[in-house]
Amino acid sequence: MQPLFELHIMKKNFENFKRYALITGAASGMGRIYAQRLAVMGYNVVLVDINAAGLDETEDMVRKDVQASVDITGQAKKDFRLIKIVQDLSAMDAADRVYEVTQEHGCEVEVLVNNAGIMYCQGIAETSERILRLIMMVHMNTPLMLCRKYVGGMKDRGCGYILNISSLASWMIWPGIGMYGSTKRFVRDYSRELRIECQKTGVSVTNAYFGAVDTPLIPLKDSLRKLARALTVMIPPEKAVDRALRATFRRRRGVMPGLLNKIFKPLCIIMPDFLLGWVYRIAKPYLMKV
Repeated sequence: MQPLFELHIMKKNFENFKRYALITGAASGMGRIYAQRLAVMGYNVVLVDINAAGLDETEDMVRKDVQASVDITGQAKKDFRLIKIVQDLSAMDAADRVYEVTQEHGCEVEVLVNNAGIMYCQGIAETSERILRLIMMVHMNTPLMLCRKYVGGMKDRGCGYILNISSLASWMIWPGIGMYGSTKRFVRDYSRELRIECQKTGVSVTNAYFGAVDTPLIPLKDSLRKLARALTVMIPPEKAVDRALRATFRRRRGVMPGLLNKIFKPLCIIMPDFLLGWVYRIAKPYLMKV
């Protein structure tokens, strides 16, 4: 699988797959693509997800990509390591458990991709308490705790890359997606704080502010999905991953793929409450029940 752009291959990784990249939500979608990209760049990978069968599929695809790569030597292909961790990321101790497994395997995590996410469209009062807790744990608590667990080792080694997935929705305080946006705003803010704290340490923190990405996370009919992609309102997941990784390894503060997203962002901020309320009342019967 060839990336959509040319990433600089880091020779020290290809010498013996010494460092690890940890990806959450790796059983499908963009998490699987992150794993594939990072493996052919020369990183051992740690795959984390609650979906064991999906992790097995990701493992098969990643190993095939490593074996097929012409940039990786025969010995390096034998040295490649892949670790799967089946873990519910909404559990209070999820980060502890993930960290313990990587410590047991002697993993030096150089890249942390907090990719796991949940999307829903429903008013807060109509959303079950279980789902509200779930989205707060998966989007806020566990990614923050994973950063806390691994950033110390990155600083000690003088090299580390953290990619946190925020969203265009972090500027959209809109009913129906307000809880999703609020959790992504938390990601946006703590990532900036952590990035500043990591200055001059060799560790960088990058935020990806995706709009609509063509993954199963966004439920659309095929016809609407094709139209959204044609209008570039929705971008392919491979493109989103490649843009995010390029920004990460260039140690950029953030990336927002898609011109329309950049145009739409200021409109998200200035929408008045009365207009948002009117839109919500019209859309409410069509929102998903969770």
